[in-house]
Amino acid sequence: MQYAIRMEIAYDYDHPAAFSRQVLRLLPADLIGEQQVTMAQLTSTPRPEEWFTGTDFFGNRWDEVAYTAPHETLIFKIDARVTRLTPRSFLDVSPRLPDLAREIAGNRSLDPISPHHFLGRSPRIALYPSIAAYARTAATYTATCFEAVRALSEALHRDMTFDANATTADTSALEAFENRHGVCQDFTHVMITGLRSLGIPAGYVSGFLRTVPPKGKPRLEGADAMHAWVRAWCGYEMGWIEIDPTNNMLAGSDHIVIGRGRDYADVAPVRGVMRSSGEHTSRQSVDVVPLF
Repeated sequence: MQYAIRMEIAYDYDHPAAFSRQVLRLLPADLIGEQQVTMAQLTSTPRPEEWFTGTDFFGNRWDEVAYTAPHETLIFKIDARVTRLTPRSFLDVSPRLPDLAREIAGNRSLDPISPHHFLGRSPRIALYPSIAAYARTAATYTATCFEAVRALSEALHRDMTFDANATTADTSALEAFENRHGVCQDFTHVMITGLRSLGIPAGYVSGFLRTVPPKGKPRLEGADAMHAWVRAWCGYEMGWIEIDPTNNMLAGSDHIVIGRGRDYADVAPVRGVMRSSGEHTSRQSVDVVPLF
């Protein structure tokens, strides 16, 4: 499936910012065998005085921009064309949970996709006893690692409610879990926490999700969304799989990857500092339009 992707993220400040520096992870990733980017453009208004581009440890592209002149608004726009290949079908050849630890221990690599990076604490993930107990209960009657991943996704989809106003980008996995409300970032962080407590390496995927309007209703421009879902390592034979606990489904051709990391801190779309006073507001619109 090929998509045209357009996104705009804007920040409006009560008083002009004298200086700001932002690190952006906004462009779709070019992933061999998974998705191909044929065109991608990132623009900024105003034009930054400094602009650097690089790749982080996990292979994600970042853009660092700096503004030294006073500005009341920042606008970032994305225009991209991406071909998302049909994900491979899954035959469950994952080991039993008690055997997964042996396969992890036998992995001597520390490259970016090594499961060792995705097992313990990370900047936004701690191993909370209540989430660990919940994950153990969800996985009680599962025979394999992959079944445990599916079971935890099903449990969270059943027991948590999607609520766009319940949390912020800084809400912890524990708070979202205790309240049983949150957005895709919260579902993802809770599931990562639960999987790691079971000994299953798990990470965070940032991307776009194409939404389909109800039957008979027009597609609303700008109504698609940035999204987050989970990666889980299910042993040597099966490797990494991706699952969307917010929608309780394996990530498919409507899930377009921007970046992958241990948690949100590794792939935050916009992160930075500014020198200003007063409040600021933000707005976002996303269009993911299938071309064929």
